[in-house]
Amino acid sequence: MARTVYVMSAEGDTGKSVVALGLVDLLTRSVQRVGVFRPVARSTDERDYVLDLLLAHDGVDIAYDEAVGATYDEVIADPEAALSRIVARFHDVERRCDAVVVVGTDYTDVAGPTELAYNARIAANLGAPVVLVVNSANRTPEDVRHAVEVAGTEIAANHAQVVGVVANRCAPGALDDVVEALAGTAPVWALPESPVLYAPTLRQLMEAVEGELTGGDEELLGREVLDVLVGAMSVEHLLDRLQDGAVVITPGDRADVLLGLLMAHQADGFPSLAGIILNGGLAPAPTIQRLVEGLGSRLPLIRTQLGTFRSASAASRARGRVTRDSQRKVDTALALFERHVDGGALLAGLDVPRPEVVTPLMFEYQLLDRARGDRKHIVLPEGGDDRILRAASTLLQRQVADLTILGDEASIRARATELGLDLDEAQVIDPKSGEMLESFAATYTELRKHKGMTIERAREIVSSVSYFGTLMVQLGHADGMVSGAIHTTAHTIKPSFEIIKTAPGTNSVSSAFLMCLEDRVLVYADCAVIPDPTAEQLADIAISSAGTAAQFGIEPRIAMLSYSTGESGTGADVEKVRTATALVRERRPDLSVEGPIQYDAAVDASVAKTKMPDSAVAGRATVFVFPDLNTGNNTYKAVQRSAGAVAIGPVLQGLRKPVNDLSRGALVQDIVNTVAITAIQAQALSAPAAGAGEREVAQPEPRETPEPETAAPSVDPSTTHAPEAPAR
Repeated sequence: MARTVYVMSAEGDTGKSVVALGLVDLLTRSVQRVGVFRPVARSTDERDYVLDLLLAHDGVDIAYDEAVGATYDEVIADPEAALSRIVARFHDVERRCDAVVVVGTDYTDVAGPTELAYNARIAANLGAPVVLVVNSANRTPEDVRHAVEVAGTEIAANHAQVVGVVANRCAPGALDDVVEALAGTAPVWALPESPVLYAPTLRQLMEAVEGELTGGDEELLGREVLDVLVGAMSVEHLLDRLQDGAVVITPGDRADVLLGLLMAHQADGFPSLAGIILNGGLAPAPTIQRLVEGLGSRLPLIRTQLGTFRSASAASRARGRVTRDSQRKVDTALALFERHVDGGALLAGLDVPRPEVVTPLMFEYQLLDRARGDRKHIVLPEGGDDRILRAASTLLQRQVADLTILGDEASIRARATELGLDLDEAQVIDPKSGEMLESFAATYTELRKHKGMTIERAREIVSSVSYFGTLMVQLGHADGMVSGAIHTTAHTIKPSFEIIKTAPGTNSVSSAFLMCLEDRVLVYADCAVIPDPTAEQLADIAISSAGTAAQFGIEPRIAMLSYSTGESGTGADVEKVRTATALVRERRPDLSVEGPIQYDAAVDASVAKTKMPDSAVAGRATVFVFPDLNTGNNTYKAVQRSAGAVAIGPVLQGLRKPVNDLSRGALVQDIVNTVAITAIQAQALSAPAAGAGEREVAQPEPRETPEPETAAPSVDPSTTHAPEAPAR
């Protein structure tokens, strides 16, 4: 039977969707199959936005119709029949899941006390413990306690059990006072009020005033609106009242206001507006329209037939919702839940067992959690790409890493504001100017003086974002770099060959993919860098890959793959793998390695029992070293597509400091994962105690890595960017 939790409130506007989203996110890290159920949906004509939000979360695989028990109309018409239907439909979902999050009603049609009692009856009939969410906005801690006591009495009277209380929308300075006031009622957590969560988007405002977009960028309709002003006064007075995220409602024939707002929006030192609503059904004069178009502003312009009063009234009634298409709201909600709710204690209260397998989602969340545990500083050189900005916003909201973004600061911050992203905590540096440019040019000249480098040429080279970012890592201004969303692999990693160089004891830079199968994570190498490795390079790849596996909590058992197993085959290709295996054993006798070995003998215990019955690796391998790039690249793609595996990477290995490359088709989540991986690599390098793969041995000094255009490790953009963004 699935573990179930019922998220319930005693009134509307508590923000319980934030708590429900946090619970779904928490459970997908802990169990394989998470379900969502809505006992009573708003209607059958319009999709429930809360249900849509939760069903869109990775790891939830329930159809919308299956997740609905009954409608309000059915409950009002016959409460007992509706209850029977709800219970039956819930058990259909429960049978397919390890845990189910049930989200109570929203107090839209039924009187409060009656609706609370009905929710409690549902929870009791489902056998679901209750997490009670209470609205703390504009309430004293004593008021909040009284609300919890009243609701708790009603819930208990209907035989349901409260296992946790979340006081939501608290004043930020009152969190401790609220928790103290509620002490003794049940485990208690308090979440602060967040204006972003409850701010409507510009699209919602446009719908509220029955308007249409007549100018600007449609993509910016998703930005949160933080203030609504009526622009009836003169421009000079209106400008003093503007703030970031504001929407101004003004008659469509007020050309002075329209042009003044557009100029202020684009001017340095003035707030960035969310949009302008032109009311009264009036359009600017043709000459003014031409002037507006000539300004080339992306600021959305919305026209409505409503007058000023009706437009302002409709806009004031628009409610912000945490919906699936509002990434900033989703990131903010998850960040608040992670910071203020003790997930471990909550899971213990729900009696959720510790997982025995590792799913792709669990592994991805482990990456974020580990990166958060010791935040590192990562540089993102491609500040001109919206995916980078969106990923940066998520990383900062979730407190995964500290970030530096390279590019023109004014342009980057303006674009982030347009997209409704919060990059206030990010450092933005222009690599083409400032004191660091001269310092980096001098450093690079010294590093490359044996190649005839001059200071003038060095200034030109280090102003390139990849060189600038790499020098930041080398000189300790950042702990790692992630690039490649808009640059080739060669452009991304060639500077690291020149500047960072390989780690002691390693002569080759290679790559590994973290292959997340349904129930475990494997390491595949090399699938992206060295086309035809020598035996020595294969040994380097194996040792580096073992270290990568250990960094991410995977016990390294290395399979050196070939077309034959053990002593059964001969030929140059097999001998290369046999020699590489011997080198690994010689250099790292502490590692478990087997080779040459075929893939089936490495991964399947029954085949291993026949082919290599005495091997500690056969049938249990976790690190797979392919004999060449052709085999590795095709195998990882075959497994990714055929087995539905999530391929995270490529992770570059063998460098003294972490630099990682993105596919140019990378999704925002791919960028987030890669930054987390880079941060974890940096953690391992800074750890005082050497981990697996980093024991104390005599090591040579860092060497001058052969550059990609002349020698191995070979970098061919057509092969290294063959890895596609993992399907999600």
